[in-house]
Parts: sequence; C-alpha cells; structure tokens
Amino acid sequence: MASDECQGKSSWPELLGAKGEEAAATIERENPNVNAVIVSEGSFVTPDFLCTRVRVWVNTDGIVTRVPVIG
Repeated sequence: MASDECQGKSSWPELLGAKGEEAAATIERENPNVNAVIVSEGSFVTPDFLCTRVRVWVNTDGIVTRVPVIG
C-alpha cells in the first residue's frame, strides 16, 4: 500500500526541526485519520506500512530529525 492510497495529508516536511510533541499534535490535528507516534532515533521499528500511523523520529533533545510521513 502506498501513501497516495491513504486519506488526508500524508507528509509534513515543515515539521523537520520542530519539537516532537508539538509535531505529533500538529499531525493529528491536520489528519485525524492518523496516530502520531514519537520514536527515538536508533530505535527498532516494524517494517509494516499503516495508513493510520505517522512516526515522528526525534533526537535526544526531542527534535524531529526526519520528515514525518504516513506509514
């Protein structure tokens, strides 16, 4: 399944460098179909794709390090 098959906004490049908690809240506000999950850089995550999930990758300071996308 590709992100273009998911409903609503699917990418948030403007949140790169933002605080993780604020980014997660923004994502869930802009696309109520998804659950934003904060993940620390270096963490193991499952390779599955879900239209209802956006991973928000953060560094040790809680700053977003990757563009959040549906998956």
